[in-house]
Amino acid sequence: MKVAVLSFSGNVGKSTIARHLLAPRLPGSRVIAIESVNAGEDEDHVIRGRQFAELQEFMQLVDNVIVDIGASNVEDLLGLMRRYRGSHEDFDVFIVPAVAARKQQRDTMATLAELSRLGVPADKVRVVFNMVDERAELKQAFGPLLSFLQEAPLARCSLDACLELNEVYALMNGSGTDLRTVAADPTDYKAEIVAAPDTATRVSLARRLARRRLALGVLPALDDCFAALDLQGVEVPQAMPSAVGAAS
Repeated sequence: MKVAVLSFSGNVGKSTIARHLLAPRLPGSRVIAIESVNAGEDEDHVIRGRQFAELQEFMQLVDNVIVDIGASNVEDLLGLMRRYRGSHEDFDVFIVPAVAARKQQRDTMATLAELSRLGVPADKVRVVFNMVDERAELKQAFGPLLSFLQEAPLARCSLDACLELNEVYALMNGSGTDLRTVAADPTDYKAEIVAAPDTATRVSLARRLARRRLALGVLPALDDCFAALDLQGVEVPQAMPSAVGAAS
């Protein structure tokens, strides 16, 4: 499956969705970051938004990829998709994150409208309600976006496709590991804290214990959100044999 994660807004959790929600649940997928600023170091490859010909070539060579499109490159990338007619069909599904802030909701609507103008059908677009305050009522918090989608159903939308605000994602940045590995860590941190030789070591162990507890708490929510996206309902073209495979 080939997935694009994009929004005209920054700070809506595109990288969190790509790395922690999608990649672990789409076997064999790679994460590709298209971002001119603040690109992470643990993606497989970083392509600038204007290098669209290179991206198109790459998309023909892989079967499973998640493309994390940074906000500073979305406009350029969508413009190039208009120039390369039909290039949006390289993606099986587009994931658009939404957060409750009114400006970001307007940007989400603009992103959905632009995808529609490109010719992307609604059944290939999904919305993820991200950074949800567990104390907020989802329908109220995302009222403008939900009203927009009711009037213009440009995406498949489920209120169960939501992720609460959680500090574990920031703690995972630069860790070089994934949430499932952290959650499965068998270390007896309490015993190690007691035996630690100094305060600095105890603090470090306590932070790792806290991160494991947070990971254990967030994994079921990630599983539920992924299930609500119903990506199995997306029609995926049959993979073409590679040139290497055809020649062998």
